[in-house]
Amino acid sequence: MTLWKLDEDRKTDRVKQLRGSIACATGMRRAMMAGAVCALLACFAAAQDKAPSQAGAPLAVLDGQPVYEDQLPASDAAQLERMMTQVYGVKMRALHDVINQKLIAAEAKKKGVSEDDLFKSEVLSKVPEPTDDEVKASYEARQDLKNKSFDEVKDRVRQDLKNLAIQKQQNVYIQGLWQQALNDGELSILLTPPRIEIKADVSRMRGDPKAPITIVEFSDFSCPFCLKAERSISAVMAKYPDQVKLSYRDFPLLELHPNAQIAAVASRCAGEQGKFWEYHDLLFARQDKQNREGLLEDARTLKLDEARFSACLSSGRYDAQIEQDIQMASRAGIVSTPGFYINDTFVNGAQPAEVFDQIIDKKLSELGQKRAAN
Repeated sequence: MTLWKLDEDRKTDRVKQLRGSIACATGMRRAMMAGAVCALLACFAAAQDKAPSQAGAPLAVLDGQPVYEDQLPASDAAQLERMMTQVYGVKMRALHDVINQKLIAAEAKKKGVSEDDLFKSEVLSKVPEPTDDEVKASYEARQDLKNKSFDEVKDRVRQDLKNLAIQKQQNVYIQGLWQQALNDGELSILLTPPRIEIKADVSRMRGDPKAPITIVEFSDFSCPFCLKAERSISAVMAKYPDQVKLSYRDFPLLELHPNAQIAAVASRCAGEQGKFWEYHDLLFARQDKQNREGLLEDARTLKLDEARFSACLSSGRYDAQIEQDIQMASRAGIVSTPGFYINDTFVNGAQPAEVFDQIIDKKLSELGQKRAAN
């Protein structure tokens, strides 16, 4: 067993930002009552892959008339959807475990070191010892230790803090390996998520509202791959001005990018003053200036009402909406940024504009519309 297996009790917290799979897995653990249920769910999942709607095969034929999945009673359909999501979550969690280990092994091999040495250099060496003040504060906050004196448990508290810090650093490191592998095209996730409706946010829409093609972008203002993808998206929007509209949704990866959440909030605060897209562009142009002062400076650059903007930043009123975006992305199977849905087709990572062009041209052709001129 390598050092990477440290603290198995916290295993389910690994890769925390891949929230969808972990949330689904937690739901599954609560919902499962027996192994037979698991087998039944797997059968349902297979059926969904093969017959999602009337476009697929019928579920039954009665007197020559087919019965399709979308004809099932709404209450049963909703239950099936929840069960599919749970199955997907368990599969994705298990897949993460396998890929995590493969990524670690590949990285160790690339660097010519053992996995344990990689752990020491990339995780242990970057975790400082808890300070005495941190140990004291943790002890005072823990209800489970209220009947014990500080001197009795201070060593235990110190070790618990150290273990938590190690686990967090391990999460960050593995997330970085995932992000790099996905955006470099070395890793492709082929496990299909349950079909869910990807809704555009009309309050953060760019392009002709009547355009037949909608790109929903899940992105992180602090992510360098998202910045790279913006160049492709700008080219696409310029090429298809009447045929493509773009909707932005938030997917901040907080462990990799500590300022991503407040940057997402700031963009929405700018949107209150009619400047979402202008602020969006500034955030990507100044990714190294996303602390509070930098965000206020961007607001001043756009001549926003600074007092109103600052109050919005501190209000917390957009936290729930950002979380809704994150959950939508997770249910759709997005595990890194950027991720795009072009109508119902998923595109992962910072792809060149030509990748988007091919998908858009195909969809326009299917809709009987003329493709954009090259």
